[in-house]
Order: sequence, then C-alpha cells, then structure tokens
Amino acid sequence: MTALRKEDVDTKEGYTVEDIYALPEGERAELINGQIYYMAPPSRSHQRVCGKLYQTIVNYIEANKGNCEVYVAPFAVFLNNDDSNYVEPDISVICDTSKLDEKGCHGAPDWIIEVVSPRNKQMDYLIKLLKYSNADVREYWIVDPSRELVTVYGFEKETTEQYSFGENIPVGIYEGFSIQVM
Repeated sequence: MTALRKEDVDTKEGYTVEDIYALPEGERAELINGQIYYMAPPSRSHQRVCGKLYQTIVNYIEANKGNCEVYVAPFAVFLNNDDSNYVEPDISVICDTSKLDEKGCHGAPDWIIEVVSPRNKQMDYLIKLLKYSNADVREYWIVDPSRELVTVYGFEKETTEQYSFGENIPVGIYEGFSIQVM
C-alpha cells in the first residue's frame, strides 16, 4: 500500500469548507475532520472505470424508474453536514433527494464508490473507510484496478465482501441488481 505523501496532506487541522473553496483554480482537495488532503488528477483508466460504473448505475435506475440520483466526481459531499468535512467521491448515489442542492449533497450518500489510484490507497482503504462508516453511508465500494478487486462494505448489515473483476457484484441498496467491473 502506498502511503500518502507529506506534500499531499496539509497537516494543520482546523480548516473549513471555506478553505476548500478558496483553493486556486484547478486545485482539488478533500477535507476530513478539518484536515486538507490534496488530490492528483485522475488517470485515463481511472476515468474509464468510473464512467462505465456511472453509466451502468444510471441505466439501472432509469430502467427501473428509481428516484435515486447518481453523481460522478467532482461532486461536493458535505459528509457530516458540517463545515469541517468535504469529500468528492468518484461516484455518489443519493436516494434522499432532500439532501441535494446546487452546491452538492448535505449528509451521507446511500452508496459511494471510490476507484483507487496508486497514490490514494491509504486514503480510500483507511481514512475514507472509517469516515464513511461513521457518517451513515449505507454501502461503500473500493474498486482497485491494479489488483482487479472490488471490496464491498455493507455498513447497514456490517458485511465486507471481496470480488474479482468480472464477477457479478450484488448491490446492497438495490435488491436484484448486480454489476460486473471490467
């Protein structure tokens, strides 16, 4: 697992969402418990995986006339609906649309998917895992292209499952829906 580099983390605590909005144009970062974590631009393969997952999820929801909404990064999630937590999950599925406004999602999405990049493994597997679990996200997927694995955390039922790319992965928040990650 690749550790976060010192230059990717601003170790001063006490930052707020206002500091995120004050970043220079084009600079992306997330804020967890008042600490800023800078984000590198995603790779082409990262974007391809995100795009295919997004398309599959949107197609399923539309075909089944569901009312959940799906967003791909960059999309603001004010995770604890406070001023010291701001994340941009790769994919966010929000079923309680009262949480949504023009700025983003205020509170926990129902389902979050993060696609791991070599430089952000610790962020997705440790920091965000704990944060999403404590914020009442119902389901969290970590898609790891380098290992061709998907780790699924069903926080409501306290389950953890691992799947290889190409396997049917059941979606916990939608009975009868499964996805193959390629």
